[in-house]
Amino acid sequence: MLSRSAFLKSTGFIHRLPRSLYHAKTGIYGYKPAAQQTLQEFKVDREVLSKRIENAALSQLVEAYRSHGHKKAKIDPLGLQVPSPTPELNPELYGLCSTSKFDLSGILNTADKGSKSLDEVISALESIYCGATSAECSHLETLEEREWFAQKFEESRSWQLTDSEKIEIAKLIAKSQSFDNFLATKFTTLKRYSGEGAESMIAFFNELFKLSSNSNIEQVMIAIAHRGRLNLLSGLLDYPKALMFRKMRGKTEYPESAPSTGDVVSHLYQSVDLQYEGKSLHVSLIPNPSHLEANVPVVIGKVRGRQQTLAEGDYSASEQESIVGQKVLCVQVHGDAAISAQGVIQESLGLWNLPHFRVGGSIHLVINNQLGFTTPAEQGRSSLYSTDIAKSNGFPILHVNGDHPEEVVKALRLAMSYRQTFGKDVFVDLICFRRWGHNELDDPSFTNPGLYSIIGSKPSVPDSYVQKLSEEGILDKETISKEVSTYYEALNNSLKEADTHEPKQFHLQAHWKDLVDAPSHISTWDTGVDQELLRFIAAKSVQVPEDFKVHSTLLKSHIGSRLKKLEEGAGVDWATSEAMAIGSLMTQGFNVRLCGQDVGRGTFSHRHAMLVDQNTDQLHVPLNCIYSDQKHFLEVANSPLSEEAVLAFEYGMSIENPHSLIVWEAQFGDFYNGAQIMIDTYVTSGEVKWLLQSGLVMMLPHGYDGAGPEHSSCHMERFLQSCDSKEDGIDGDNINIQLAHPTTPAQYFHLLRRQMIRNFRKPLIIASPKVLLRLPAATSSLSEMAPGTSFQPVIGDQQADPNKVDKVIVCCGKHYYTLVNERQRLQADNIAIVRIEQLCPFPAEEIQLNLSKFKNAKKFVWSQEEHQNMGAWFFVAPRFANLVGCNLTYAGRQNLGTPAVGVGQIHQAEVKMIMENTFSF
Repeated sequence: MLSRSAFLKSTGFIHRLPRSLYHAKTGIYGYKPAAQQTLQEFKVDREVLSKRIENAALSQLVEAYRSHGHKKAKIDPLGLQVPSPTPELNPELYGLCSTSKFDLSGILNTADKGSKSLDEVISALESIYCGATSAECSHLETLEEREWFAQKFEESRSWQLTDSEKIEIAKLIAKSQSFDNFLATKFTTLKRYSGEGAESMIAFFNELFKLSSNSNIEQVMIAIAHRGRLNLLSGLLDYPKALMFRKMRGKTEYPESAPSTGDVVSHLYQSVDLQYEGKSLHVSLIPNPSHLEANVPVVIGKVRGRQQTLAEGDYSASEQESIVGQKVLCVQVHGDAAISAQGVIQESLGLWNLPHFRVGGSIHLVINNQLGFTTPAEQGRSSLYSTDIAKSNGFPILHVNGDHPEEVVKALRLAMSYRQTFGKDVFVDLICFRRWGHNELDDPSFTNPGLYSIIGSKPSVPDSYVQKLSEEGILDKETISKEVSTYYEALNNSLKEADTHEPKQFHLQAHWKDLVDAPSHISTWDTGVDQELLRFIAAKSVQVPEDFKVHSTLLKSHIGSRLKKLEEGAGVDWATSEAMAIGSLMTQGFNVRLCGQDVGRGTFSHRHAMLVDQNTDQLHVPLNCIYSDQKHFLEVANSPLSEEAVLAFEYGMSIENPHSLIVWEAQFGDFYNGAQIMIDTYVTSGEVKWLLQSGLVMMLPHGYDGAGPEHSSCHMERFLQSCDSKEDGIDGDNINIQLAHPTTPAQYFHLLRRQMIRNFRKPLIIASPKVLLRLPAATSSLSEMAPGTSFQPVIGDQQADPNKVDKVIVCCGKHYYTLVNERQRLQADNIAIVRIEQLCPFPAEEIQLNLSKFKNAKKFVWSQEEHQNMGAWFFVAPRFANLVGCNLTYAGRQNLGTPAVGVGQIHQAEVKMIMENTFSF
């Protein structure tokens, strides 16, 4: 197979982005227009066109088979599918005469040339489009794609595998069956989610790796659920079988000293270098949670991150490496029930052609059991096929009968050729069956007796294929028997080693090797930067080319205002501190990616990291022009209106490379709700389960300002509940996540820089500001970001006289400024206000240190703007009591079943009530 670049040169075709306004003279980091040339006008050959016009009725019949032949195809190994009525395939519909002769040249690609009768034509069409493999390509976006795919599919029907290739397939799938038989014998109560009934998937993956290597692809990344996962790991990915069996016996898959609780055996993962024809191919099978399809956007993000690491495609500095997906291949494996029902699939597929998200096309394999847990297909989806969702993005689909391993291999060859040519996703629908229930301990005959009566009487795919090759004289059954016997003995030997096998440490390797596991204490890091460098970066952050026309409002409110604050060295706002944090990290060798809906401008029109020329719509990212020889950059990724897939994508990027700061910002804090699955299964638990460090930053705008139920709260209580902070013990940096609620731009500056400066990575959730973005009181000076400064988990009260204080109010977030104003109004100089800037890890020592200053204090109040059943109250109260030795009194909104009220007058009454309760205690 040709390399990707060779394909593109030979076809003269590179899929264009259907958008004209996303461009910039200076380039947009993470998007290379040169990587997507203009679509050349495609024209059907004049002679071919002439033949089609001459035989218009025949051409219509051929097109009908291309569009509808799949409805009659013999793609169901169980014979369950009732062929759909296909009146479109009736030749009488097109006025064709049975006595006529037809020349198929230019109309149908067949090996058998010459004049054909109508019966012979129909026989040829039935053989091509209604056999064990069928195609859906009429929905493809361009004429060139449709012509190309139809021609290649018709040619593929005459492709032949060599005898050695057939023997290789037979050995592989026979070993896969033997592996399942071994587990069934040795681990009788194990839920192994076997590959039985879908053994052809092993032939698919073996061919995939060979094709990838031959195409000069260097890396393959795979997302797959539980079905057949262990078969793939043990059969092709060199996962240590002794380690796998050790795990099945209830022991950990990690060294005893590793800070992990592990995961179930069907979630094991692997990263390995394979050798194919003297070439090394790196294959990564990423971890998966039990939430089906959740790993799909994660693997896409990880692929994108690896492309950045390798400086290929959109991240390339040269034209030779500028083809997206040239070095790294994304492979997504789906289940039939899940792909047609899980919304994350629609979100993920929609990323394929977007700037800053595209990966050059994915190969999709659907392991189609024709059954969910117990739900048959007709109750699990409304569409004809589980793959119909692929049509919404214009991806071709190949349906193939899983009883025919050779057809599966040929389907993959065609799919790979399409991906290499057009840089788009392509689907292979492996229609097979599930030998047992959802797991091997489940009896599927309770709910599907007819189906499992058929399956129970059906010989296995490996046995049938070996029998076929034996009858063709290609393979001696004894040869396979000996091969399987040797393999089974090797499995037995690995089982004997299971109890004594010592797991090796495999995390923090390669480009993570300079990082360590987080310490068991809370560390402090100097994240300050020279003030002159900060001034320089901030000035550059608003510098534009001479011929670039900035919006008149931004000239004054954004550019002019920032430059004025730099002169004064004070009044630095949040957007400026962010720009300085990002720019300073880039000068220290880190890339930064800022992603989310409208992040270039910012939901609250405060950031303007990406400016738009008012005359030409040209884009400009000033921070990418700090130096003429700049080597590290800011990628501003304005995302589609998706939370689950996009957050998962960013998480995938964050676990790929520790030298990139990945920031995802929700439009409002509440909006991350749609991504809760990813937070539960990856962000908060990925390191605990799989030892995967992530420095992902989640920015969740939070604050009660009368905006109603869905624009007020980032639900910090959920993160606090998911945090493994201890109520009765001192936290360290080794807790699973960090949650901060900063009140000043300087604190935000230090948080962002700390994420990269530290020698370990942890997810950081920031309850970020809304009204504070422009509040004059919520600004900082450059001196607060100078060398020797760092993030402060607790900020004490520098205004109150400790000797006069008899009451201390403790709070976090923007609520602090409301409390300060109320104290000033009341002239209550007996009250101190202490801010908790970081809730987890819980800074017990810093809190004790700050409270100890107020020797005369008798009352301690926790005041919050959230409702009592929300916010941080439930979290801080026991920790203050157990660790700080201080019992807090609550002052805040009362319990409510919604995050905030939607009536302005009620909101104002609540604010008044909180102030009265806080200051009256």
